[in-house]
Amino acid sequence: MDVRLLGLDAPLVNALHHLIDAAEDGDKIANAPTRTYVRDAKAMAATPADVKEYPNSYVFIVDMPGLKSGDIKVQVEDDNVLVVSGERKRAEEKEGARYVRMERRVGKFMRKFVLPENANTDAISAVCQDGVLTVTVHKLPPPEPKKPKVIEVKIV
Repeated sequence: MDVRLLGLDAPLVNALHHLIDAAEDGDKIANAPTRTYVRDAKAMAATPADVKEYPNSYVFIVDMPGLKSGDIKVQVEDDNVLVVSGERKRAEEKEGARYVRMERRVGKFMRKFVLPENANTDAISAVCQDGVLTVTVHKLPPPEPKKPKVIEVKIV
């Protein structure tokens, strides 16, 4: 029975009603992805990026229009995963104004990049200029080739 028919349309009742509906839906879909997974997938899909490789570095370029440096977070997880994340907040609405059309994305965003083995995670820099975030990951120097071991031959 829908409790809203009884005139109990308080926020607490709405929240309880939503939880009951979610529990019933959860029984139907046992293998559905979690909300966290869906949220992260949407955030990643909404954040396009370009990746360039140079002789000495990898460069990740992500459009971040209208964001301040405090809204963007760049970090390395698990020693080889570069994560660019943050949140784009909706501007304060002025009194009397209303949206006629809203197309710009708001909310959390995230991108994850698995770094190659030769990426130097201790030498990463990030710069946001004119709404474009550029993350530079320097490469480790190539390993020196092994020198052959010389064995002295004794003549008996």
